[in-house]
Amino acid sequence: MTKTFINDEQLCELLPGMTKGQLAQMRYKGDSGLKFYKPTAKTVLYSLEEVEEWLEQSARFGTGTYNSADVKGLI
Repeated sequence: MTKTFINDEQLCELLPGMTKGQLAQMRYKGDSGLKFYKPTAKTVLYSLEEVEEWLEQSARFGTGTYNSADVKGLI
């Protein structure tokens, strides 16, 4: 199976409200759980399948429900 890769602009189009700056901050902090690929110094790519998995992991049934990644650093 071949992976489909997208760049940060394409990812921002897929996720309303997401900005390239937010993605850069997530990469810098390294704690978002969203894996990225850097084949060259100025190229950042994301696997579309991994983005979909990451998004599914953020699903909630109510605003008061959290997973361990949400409260990391707050406790």
